[in-house]
Amino acid sequence: MSTLAIIGGTGLDQLEGLEVVREHAPETPYGPPSRPVQEGMLNGTTLFFLHRHGSPAKIPPHRINYRANLWALRELGAQSVIAINTVGGITGAMRPGRLLIPDQVIDYTWGREHTFDDGSSGELQHIDFTEPYDRRLRHDLIDAADAAKIAHEPCGVHGVTQGPRLETAAEVQRMARDGCDVVGMTGMPEASLARELALPFASICMVVNPAAGLGDLPLTLDMMRQILNREASVVRELLSSFLLRSAPVKGSA
Repeated sequence: MSTLAIIGGTGLDQLEGLEVVREHAPETPYGPPSRPVQEGMLNGTTLFFLHRHGSPAKIPPHRINYRANLWALRELGAQSVIAINTVGGITGAMRPGRLLIPDQVIDYTWGREHTFDDGSSGELQHIDFTEPYDRRLRHDLIDAADAAKIAHEPCGVHGVTQGPRLETAAEVQRMARDGCDVVGMTGMPEASLARELALPFASICMVVNPAAGLGDLPLTLDMMRQILNREASVVRELLSSFLLRSAPVKGSA
């Protein structure tokens, strides 16, 4: 199995069960990552863990140094990345408490440092982003969810907005017309930066609330917290299943 990195978000600032052996604070050409990267063992597998919002500081979505985060993980030796994203549900299937493993993304963000290409190489980096998430990594997650009997949606469109404010009802209606199934604030430019670095990348989206205008109650953090805590536990179960299925068989070459 290639060395895996997990990027945690809201509700997953620590990876339960991770036996941390060291922390790394690598220098990157883009500044420091959100916080030191943890290296440890989970289910007998070595992996890296990084919380994108930092700890104890809480970096808002539009201020996260996505370039430093991805660069640091790649330089430490990560060969694939699974990102955990907290989202609001737009379509009927995306009710609170549901997990989505998206296959597409629509980027509504602006002003973020979204590429490593500064023009200095003399060659334009026109990466192929037709499939923004790595197909094999996605299907391995889906197989792991099936094996663990974890309810999930195996495909969907992740709409990514600028934040830090939540969306208006009209904006959510527009996103629904665009074909978005969920809405969040941290899915981009993580996915495209990973593609530029040739890092296979996939996302697990935790639906913790109906998107703006689709529920009966105002959107509050207190309302989301109970579902968020429960879903974080399910995500940890999914990751454990994924690692167990991905671990090499003892005695194999």
